[in-house]
Parts: sequence; C-alpha cells; structure tokens
Amino acid sequence: MPEITEYAPGTFCWIDMGSPDPEASKKFYTELFGWTYVDAPAGPDMVYTLFKLNGHDVCAMYQMQDDQKAQGIPPHWSSYVSVVSADETAAKAEELGGTLMMPPFDVMEAGRMAMIQDPTGAIVAGWQARADIGARIVNEPNSLCWNELVTSDHVKAAEFYTKLFGWTTKGPDSGAPIQYTEFFNGERAAGGMYEPPAEWGNVPSHWMPYISVADCDETAQKAQSLGAEIKAPPADVPNVGRFATIQDPQGAVISIIKLNLPS
Repeated sequence: MPEITEYAPGTFCWIDMGSPDPEASKKFYTELFGWTYVDAPAGPDMVYTLFKLNGHDVCAMYQMQDDQKAQGIPPHWSSYVSVVSADETAAKAEELGGTLMMPPFDVMEAGRMAMIQDPTGAIVAGWQARADIGARIVNEPNSLCWNELVTSDHVKAAEFYTKLFGWTTKGPDSGAPIQYTEFFNGERAAGGMYEPPAEWGNVPSHWMPYISVADCDETAQKAQSLGAEIKAPPADVPNVGRFATIQDPQGAVISIIKLNLPS
C-alpha cells in the first residue's frame, strides 16, 4: 500500500501510548513488530518517540507524567480521529454530553488536538492536522488497521459518535453472541463497537487499537516471550480474521489481528 498523504475527516489517523518506562517499551515493540524509532523533542525535558515501519510513521509513545501516575491512570494507548477543527469538535462533544479531558491546544507545528471523554467513559482524541496528518502507513502488517469501542452503553455511544463525527452505523446483529456495531465514515468502515458481556466483569469503556499482523498465533507467542500477558488468546472471528489481545510488560493493552484478506 502506498504512503498515506491525507485522511478524510472522521477517519482514525493515529495512535500513541503513554508508558511509565519508554526504554522498556521501545525494546518490546521494536522486537515484536519490527518497528524502528526516532526520539523527537516535545518541550522541556519531554520526548515524543515516533515508531516507524519501513521509514514511515505508524504510531508513537511518550513518558507518562508523575501527575498521571498519581491519578492512577494506567499505561494506555490512545486513538485519534481526523477532524476539520479541533475547537469545533470539542465544543460539539460538550454539547452532546462529552467531557473535555484536554481542551483544544496546539502541538507545535504538527496540528491541534482535543482529548474527549464520551458519555460512557471512553476517551478519544480529535486531531486537526497541520504539518503532520498522522500515520503514514495503515492496513499493512505491523501497522494500525482497526479501532474498536468497548462501551457500557452502545445506544448512548452510537448517538454520541454519529453526531460528533458524522458516522453512520450498521448492526448490531441480534443473533450474534456479542452485539457488534460497525461505524461508517461515508462508504468506508470507520471502526467497531460492542458491549462486553456481564460475565467479563466491570470493563471500563475504552477505544482499542488493532495492529495487523502476518500470523496472530506466532505474534502472540512472541509477545508472551517478550514479557507480555495474553489477555485474550488467539481466536477466530468468522469472515474477518484471527485476533488476540495482549498487555505489554509496562501494562498497556493492545490487540493484534491477522485479517482474512481476499487473495
């Protein structure tokens, strides 16, 4: 797939991770996915690590601040959606019952962003690109391919996101064991959503990124050998692919998937 040069508004365009130990995280992810990295200055005593695949940006990482740790915020991945205006998106999110975790602010020359918590508790970022559009490679092995909302209330979440980003929805299928909804941005699938079953216990609402891999079982085994915990072992999703969910040695959770692509 050629390098991405732009994202239509309403498209997931970037993910990044807050880590308590960036050096350990670099070692884990470069060994797991074959990424390289570049440390970029991001203010006084701050570094934003750009992970790269074949020389192109795929995602990033930053060191969690002491105040985040003090608040009990765990290591985590964040998902970003391309928007025309971070300010307008933030204002609309508040009108729809969302909460601004970070009001709109400039990220140097790269762009402008706002961090939004939806009414069910999941957090997503709106990204207004300037010099940096986000990931330059997606939907290839070892790059972002999907973003999925695990939510306590799929009806409330659907209303919020369709009005915020202009998405439409398809589903859920009432006959499926897990009620799964797809979000669409125009004709293209934008992401997915489901409510976790009660037997899973208290699962906080969150957006989960998926990294495409060539072999789900092999990658999960490699992650485990590097110190990760397998939160969901490899399993087949009919007509979609085979996925697993891992918690890296620093505590951040991410999913991997081998997609069933047409030959």
